[in-house]
Amino acid sequence: MDGQRRDRLVEQVLKCTTASGRAELGQALSSVCVRVMPDVDGAALAFYSGSRVQELVGASDPWAAGIEEAQYTLGEGPGLAAVAADGPVLVPDLSVDEVRWPVFAGAARGEGLAAAFFFPLRVGAMQLGTLGLYRRRPGVLPADFVFDAALLADLISHKLLLQNEKMTGEERIWMETSYQDVNMATGMLAVLLRISLEDAFLRLRAHAFGAGRSVLDVAADVLARRLPLDRLTD
Repeated sequence: MDGQRRDRLVEQVLKCTTASGRAELGQALSSVCVRVMPDVDGAALAFYSGSRVQELVGASDPWAAGIEEAQYTLGEGPGLAAVAADGPVLVPDLSVDEVRWPVFAGAARGEGLAAAFFFPLRVGAMQLGTLGLYRRRPGVLPADFVFDAALLADLISHKLLLQNEKMTGEERIWMETSYQDVNMATGMLAVLLRISLEDAFLRLRAHAFGAGRSVLDVAADVLARRLPLDRLTD
């Protein structure tokens, strides 16, 4: 990578601030990725805790956010694979790799996703999550752009961590997540049905999949008592 390209990437990430609020930081960083990476149609940043709990930090647009949400609801996809491998997962043609994640691939291709490239968000030995880059057409990501994306992931990881350290208590980025309702609904189900948290989450996910809905919407219904618990007992 030449020095000018590197300096441009660093400058673009450093320009992102939380002046408009912490919720906008993730969106701003995701938008930077789309702006500086050629032929990328969307981007999203997600934090992971283990291999299950996912928190959407930000997305460049609703389409990219929907791709991340599909992985969360279905429990499979290249982002989860990147976390498990603790390394990049590059999918230049989702139709070719469909056998690896058949349910996710079918849903994502239905939304227009043709290629996806995931890079770890990591600071030292600490794994934070992933940077996902999405494209509506298939094709290999050129080697130079792979290096650019890896650098972006590194810069964004440090940016998020440093910004988080400047905040206190409830202002911290990872205290405000799109999936907070899911965590609350999972805990509520576990208590009321006297089952483990893992079983409670699997029941939420199974109901969402069977109903063709987002797990976020199902969790909201559980918390609002719009969904009878007897529909989640099987």
